[in-house]
Amino acid sequence: MTRNPPGPETAGADPVSGLHRLIETQRRLAETASRMAVTRDRDVRLATTPKTEVMRVGDKILYRCDAPPMATGGRPAVLVLYALVGSYAVLDLQPDRSFIGSLVEAGLDVFVVDWGHPNRACQHDDLGDYVEGYLDAFVDAACDASGTDRINLFGLCQGGVLSLCYSALFPDKVRNLITVAAPVDFHADKQDLRPDRGFMNHWARSLEKSDIELLVDTLGNIPGDIGGIAFTLMTPMRSLAKYNLTLIEASQDEGRLLNFLRMEKWLADRPAHPGAAARQWLNDLYRENRLVRGELEMAGEKVDLGRVTMPVLNIYTETDHIIPPAMTRALKHHVGSRDYSEWAAKGGHIGIMVAGGVNRRAMQNKIADWLSARQ
Repeated sequence: MTRNPPGPETAGADPVSGLHRLIETQRRLAETASRMAVTRDRDVRLATTPKTEVMRVGDKILYRCDAPPMATGGRPAVLVLYALVGSYAVLDLQPDRSFIGSLVEAGLDVFVVDWGHPNRACQHDDLGDYVEGYLDAFVDAACDASGTDRINLFGLCQGGVLSLCYSALFPDKVRNLITVAAPVDFHADKQDLRPDRGFMNHWARSLEKSDIELLVDTLGNIPGDIGGIAFTLMTPMRSLAKYNLTLIEASQDEGRLLNFLRMEKWLADRPAHPGAAARQWLNDLYRENRLVRGELEMAGEKVDLGRVTMPVLNIYTETDHIIPPAMTRALKHHVGSRDYSEWAAKGGHIGIMVAGGVNRRAMQNKIADWLSARQ
């Protein structure tokens, strides 16, 4: 049996196309190396929105973001909180992808908390210290600076839990509450378990209480690298490919490359999680789900979500692989507010905070309109 010789369309096609791909790959690698060689740290600065320091407690700082010249007095005051386990700089990644900047542009008087980098002296700070100590002091300082008696509180991710607890413990100091991608019911995802989301939930719930105690007692503060590894394992293939395929692709455009490097710079700057707060976070919330059960205690006082009676806007995303939407949307079943609304933003857990273009404007308009209607 004889085979027909390869036709003109197939003969030599694979070697030639393979050679073309190799040449193109080499060209892109050379372009990547060339751009990286001239990129300096000053080119990837984070948190560039102008701001002034209002108050400092140790390494924890309350900033007030400077308003544009056309802004007038009487702007609604908003205090923004991010997670303890990540720098707030992700909310101010670059001018066209700045969550903080979009709030300032919307005409709000924006305050933001930098939780700093905990040292050994911070290992005994629990969630109560952060909420009833540091946060309460920052709320008072922001109210004094803005000339108001109540603050609009804005919490993202773990900062959403802190703002929610504060609103329950100090409802008279909060005018409106906005939460973004905040876990509330830490067991809600059990009703819809999926392999592509909620890895942190599975990992934390698999730990024994004694495991958590040993971890905290041994390390004091939980190093940021441990959290970094856990987040990397949520998307292993993407994490493996980003320093070759993704970086090469991004390097073909200077703007995309700088955006990529800014995100990597933020990811590399992971604060440690204060030991006592980490113990509560892993055991009381992830394992025992005490917040929605009304059993979470701060400074000896139970956090009753029924006392959250101010207007609440709860923002989530259906594609959040870190905090499944069921964990966030559960909030409506536990707060005492008669003015509760929720909104599904486009993007992932971090994506909605660093969105640009249409998604950035949509988030900006939603927040500004919601607050304006309640001022």
